[in-house]
Parts: sequence; C-alpha cells; structure tokens
Amino acid sequence: MTRSTSHRQRVFVDTSAFFAMADYRDRQTSQATALLEHLISERSRLFTTNFVLAELHALIVARMHRDIALSVAQRVRQSPSITVIRAEAVDERRAWEIIERYDDKLFSLTDAISFAVMERLQISHAFSLDDDFRQFGWIVLRVDDNG
Repeated sequence: MTRSTSHRQRVFVDTSAFFAMADYRDRQTSQATALLEHLISERSRLFTTNFVLAELHALIVARMHRDIALSVAQRVRQSPSITVIRAEAVDERRAWEIIERYDDKLFSLTDAISFAVMERLQISHAFSLDDDFRQFGWIVLRVDDNG
C-alpha cells in the first residue's frame, strides 16, 4: 500500500551522514549506507541544503580527492530521493540568530542554516552522526537505529 506524501517521514540529511557513506575508511560507512537505503525503501522524504553540499564537497576534497568529491556531490544532486533546498535569506537571518543565541554551542553556519531550513519546512528528524542536531532539539536517526 502506498502512503500519501503527507504521511511519509521527512528527514534532513547532514554532511556527517553523507561523508560517512563516501569514506570507505569510515567504520560507519556500511551502517550509514544501510540506514539511507532503509529510509529510501520506506519512501521517506529526504532533504539537505546547498550549504551541506558545499561543506560536503570541501570536506571530501580536503580529506580524499576532488574527483570523489565531484562524484558524491553529483550523486546527491541527481538523486530522485533527495531534495536539495537552497537556503533563503530568511534562513540565513535565522541561522545567525541561532549562532548568537546558542553561544555555548559550537554550531557552524552550515548547522544553523540546516536548523533554520528544518524549522521552515517543519522537519523534525535528522540523519546525522554528530551531536549538534540533538543539542538543538531535533530527533536524530543514528546508524545503530536501523537494527
């Protein structure tokens, strides 16, 4: 039975999750890939931002190779399962508010943009391997949550 779009789980995918899947040396690669495949098979609606893509590309260029970075970014951009949201001016303003308000946290601008987009799109779940999303109050799907 097909669930309607409004009942599908909406999940924001963070840089750390994408990077874990891209880096074969990462001990969580297979688990992260399995969780993403599970979310896709469950027809979850997956979202990320252009800021996450930029951060992911830079991270892979620095730690791996530019060709791998381009390939991974293209796969994310071309995936029919992932919607890349372009951050809007309102998201940037909200992100700077978040960074200023939570001065006891180490939220990056990319993190804060992600939070702002999640608020705007009413997404409460994140697939992330770092603690920032949980610290901000989101429900974080971990690689070990997939069984």
